Amino acid sequence: MAILPHHKYPLKSLEHVPTCHHLCWSRARVTCSATTTTSTKPRSSPDQIIIEPRLDRLVTTPSPLVTPTRSPSTSSRNTSPLLNDLSLLSTWSHRAWVATGCTTVLISLAKSMVGAADSHIWLEPMLAGYIGYILSDLGSGVYHWGIDNYGDASTPIFGSQIEAFQGHHKSPWTITRRQFANNLHALARAITFVVLPIDILCDDPTLQGFVGVCSGCIMFSQQFHAWAHGTKSKLPPPVVALQEAGVLVSRTQHSAHHRQPYNNNYCIVSGIWNEFLDKQKVFEALEMVLFFKLGVRPRSWCEPNSDWTEETETPSPVQ
Repeated sequence: MAILPHHKYPLKSLEHVPTCHHLCWSRARVTCSATTTTSTKPRSSPDQIIIEPRLDRLVTTPSPLVTPTRSPSTSSRNTSPLLNDLSLLSTWSHRAWVATGCTTVLISLAKSMVGAADSHIWLEPMLAGYIGYILSDLGSGVYHWGIDNYGDASTPIFGSQIEAFQGHHKSPWTITRRQFANNLHALARAITFVVLPIDILCDDPTLQGFVGVCSGCIMFSQQFHAWAHGTKSKLPPPVVALQEAGVLVSRTQHSAHHRQPYNNNYCIVSGIWNEFLDKQKVFEALEMVLFFKLGVRPRSWCEPNSDWTEETETPSPVQ
């Protein structure tokens, strides 16, 4: 057995480490030392353990701008944004675009009602509005399917929305934290450029009825989408009633979109088209056509991967 040299000074016993309100001793270095001696005088404890505290980091009172994260050894890691994340807040530019988009939609609806009153024709504008409502749900599904499955952040025009929807699969609950104008401004800007020329050039009440309802539903589809991710107890009662009546896409129906195989229930206005599109495999047929014609695979063929694996939301320290 190797003989260790004597220590110049006797070994220290367990030291008391004073604690501080702002300091945290997260782990200690444990050193075991065994000594032998030629002295005939017995020693009470030949083996002693020395615990030397090591200061790993300074832990301060949690800041509202910092999100605590789980240890890498835990089963899942979270990067959940906080309520005051700047990317979730509305800016004055966002509010201006939403106000402009709403104005163009209201002008279209007003011209439809005035024209119907002047011509005493009500059925056609109302029927046109209903068709606009039905087609807006179909349009939201086709658009949602497209940006879910094709392109990336570098795609011209749609890149930012493709990136946002990919992030939405990772943290779907984030949409419930976005402020109203932040959530709608991109669609409101597009609606403004499309509807404003129609408002200026067209006075037909039937066409205006279709445009007003369809464009309004498309612009607010992201808000309907956010409500579909909301908790029933926290949603306004009229919203819950509209969801249960099938006027707006329900929470139960849309939750299926965020479960494997991630290739169904794309429509986010009323969801009325989802059952038909999924049973008839319309999107699967379109994917096959694009694959054989262009050689492009949709993301739904190879998902889920880590990009679409939903993270569990951790309660924020900010209340």
